[in-house]
Amino acid sequence: MYGLILKGNIIGSGIFVSPKGVLENASSVGVALIVWIITGIITAIGALCYAELGVTIPKSGGDYSYVKDIFGGLAGFLRLWIAVLVIYPTNQAVIALTFSNYVLQPLFPTCFPPETGLRLLAAVCLLLLTWVNCSSVRWATRVQDMFTAGKLLALGLIIIMGIVQICKGEYYWLEPVNAFEPFQDYDVGLIALAFLQGSFAYGGWNFLNYVTEELVDPYVNLPRAIFISIPLVTFVYVFANIAYVTAMSPQELLASNAVAVTFGEKLLGVMAWIMPISVALSTFGGVNGSLFTSSRLFFAGAREGHLPSLLAMIHVTRCTPIPALLFTCLSTLLMLCTSDMYTLINYVGFINYLFYGVTVAGQIVLRIKKPEMHRPIKVSLIWPVIYLIFWAFLLIFSLYSEPVVCGIGLAIMLTGVPVYFLGVYWDKKPQCFNSFVSKFCVVVYPAESGSSKNGDGEEGEEMKAVRSPLSTEDGDNHKSVDC
Repeated sequence: MYGLILKGNIIGSGIFVSPKGVLENASSVGVALIVWIITGIITAIGALCYAELGVTIPKSGGDYSYVKDIFGGLAGFLRLWIAVLVIYPTNQAVIALTFSNYVLQPLFPTCFPPETGLRLLAAVCLLLLTWVNCSSVRWATRVQDMFTAGKLLALGLIIIMGIVQICKGEYYWLEPVNAFEPFQDYDVGLIALAFLQGSFAYGGWNFLNYVTEELVDPYVNLPRAIFISIPLVTFVYVFANIAYVTAMSPQELLASNAVAVTFGEKLLGVMAWIMPISVALSTFGGVNGSLFTSSRLFFAGAREGHLPSLLAMIHVTRCTPIPALLFTCLSTLLMLCTSDMYTLINYVGFINYLFYGVTVAGQIVLRIKKPEMHRPIKVSLIWPVIYLIFWAFLLIFSLYSEPVVCGIGLAIMLTGVPVYFLGVYWDKKPQCFNSFVSKFCVVVYPAESGSSKNGDGEEGEEMKAVRSPLSTEDGDNHKSVDC
């Protein structure tokens, strides 16, 4: 079951947007396919390292918890800080832009959709889903359930049509002579960016580490989920990319901002409309899911005392974390200042990999500092070493190729240092605006909410849904970061 959950969490909008970015930087079809395979292998290695950490430090919260426990509160706070300001907003912006691309591309068959239109439609998508999430937890989960089938339909069609094409002899770009024919000079910096683009599609591989405390028999189920899901996802991604090049030349693929739409137009004829609708449904559900989970992370961070306490407030009757949702929405709207999805992916990919590497390095540090610590799962140290070698290559050459984009991400992360010392260590801070905002949004802290029980005296679904694995009942033990 956990393998299916992990697989479902990894496969998202990335496979519909990353193929162009990977191919553009890999410089040939053959190298692009190798990038997809190696990214899957590195993802599996990283997941194994996280599995050891997950059962050695059996706390929900994923790398946030591991970094905080191994390297201290500041490092953990910086992981949360960069998730709040960069990772989640950028991910949501990319998914929303993918949604608008797939909706608008069929309306502009001979050219790219206008950038203003893309940004506006993405903003409307975000605002609508923020309203849904603010209104009801039940509505949000129903939207997620309804739109999940979209990605499965689209990927299934792509792979089946690709197999049909190969059976018909349409595999010119898969022959080694043609596959490795570069359409531009190979560059190691660009290949590093190709890996960043591919890693975006594999995002979500560490999802189960965020809910370790809730897993049944994690010592068995965590590695089992990894061994089942990541090879299967890698297989799906590689075959989807193989299918793309059976119908399109590299030039045609690079000329499209909605590769699945172009693929459908070439092979599905009058039924080509199925592809953009399927991907649009998938990405719409993806935005909803990301809003739901990111707002809960911010909510939990506030309950832990690492984010402003205002973000831990919930609506008095709906029990939804409205301040956290509004903050998530506003920060994502700021990311829509650009409609260049591939720059945004490089941006978030660099920061994500930075903390993946720090977390895996923490595994080695923990082995050295506490060799006697009980480790129900213990992987060979060769695996974190291989991961860190790849990590160093990726970060160095990504920074070389995109110094401005990566440098901005590092600068934003470092702004968290003064915020941590002023916000977390300084206890006696004036309440500047919490009172005003709580009245404006009609929100209170969960303990103050009189609606946590339904008419039968039982705790309602909405209240249960906002409880986070990172939150605790003992609110007096936590400090708050107030303005």
